Amino acid sequence: MANLTTRYMGLQLKNPVIVGACNLVKDIDNCKRMEEAGAAAIVYKTLFEEQIELERLQMSEELNQYNDRHAEMISLFPDIDHAGPREHLGHLRKVVNAVNIPVIASLNCTFGETWVEYARQMENTGINALELNFYSVPGDFKREGKAILNEQLDVVSEVKKNVKIPVSVKLSPYYTNILMLIQNMYYAGVDGFVLFNRMFHPDIDLETETHHFPYNLSHEEDNRLPMRYIGLLSGEIRGSLCANTGIFTGLDAAKMILTGADCVQVVSTVYKHGIGQITRILEELDGWMEKKNYDSVDAFRGKMSRKNLKDPFAYRRAQYIDILMKSEEIFKKYPMR
Repeated sequence: MANLTTRYMGLQLKNPVIVGACNLVKDIDNCKRMEEAGAAAIVYKTLFEEQIELERLQMSEELNQYNDRHAEMISLFPDIDHAGPREHLGHLRKVVNAVNIPVIASLNCTFGETWVEYARQMENTGINALELNFYSVPGDFKREGKAILNEQLDVVSEVKKNVKIPVSVKLSPYYTNILMLIQNMYYAGVDGFVLFNRMFHPDIDLETETHHFPYNLSHEEDNRLPMRYIGLLSGEIRGSLCANTGIFTGLDAAKMILTGADCVQVVSTVYKHGIGQITRILEELDGWMEKKNYDSVDAFRGKMSRKNLKDPFAYRRAQYIDILMKSEEIFKKYPMR
């Protein structure tokens, strides 16, 4: 069997397969099964500050909705405070104590002070690393993009100043120049980068004419986007690179490592095929490495990155032009009717 060990943000991992943040990891038995199946690490589900604030508001409304029913009533209930992040942190601590593989917390906040406060509290649960999830949708027409970038850079800088554990950022691809942003975040102290966030989008039910939010599981073709940018980044920055989105098989993992990824995160394939899929991914990766005579993942990591390829246009727009020049090939595959 090949040596599958790798390093991610300074953490020694037994292999490159990490279970990404999802609801599956809320169940401790699931986490134990993931470890048994071969997962090298687990990212616990994201703590969203907006969700906590919404729950706090809902609780306040429910407790006070009958306050004015009687002239002498001030409150039907004693003063009760919302638990805030305590329930989430309690579950996180239980997962940390239940498994023997690294546990990474995931955090998404709306205010700079909260990022730091929650990051400290998460570190105190015993986690091995922290993933800052920059999942956001701009809603202000007047706010300049530069202001958003500077705010995110300030967040990572302040979090790094206040915690001792490794910190990664999980990004979406929707930046004007994500390569520059990643480089600046690395200079601000970020230890690793997860590419890319799986954005959830609203849909419309035409019968009821209402919005609904279906599960947005990835497809195998989706891995081409992180593959491109990891290929561009590999060897150009020192931070760890983790591929996310569209990683379904061991061959998908092999492709990501070839472009320069230190590890991969899997979620959709576990939902679709079960926790046992982690074992199958590792077996397929090991089989491919044996076939290619690679004795370790280090032996082929970054082999297909832009830095190591003779073709300087492999990850650039020339690919698109080349595809257009060969447009007759698509008609052979999909003949016109």
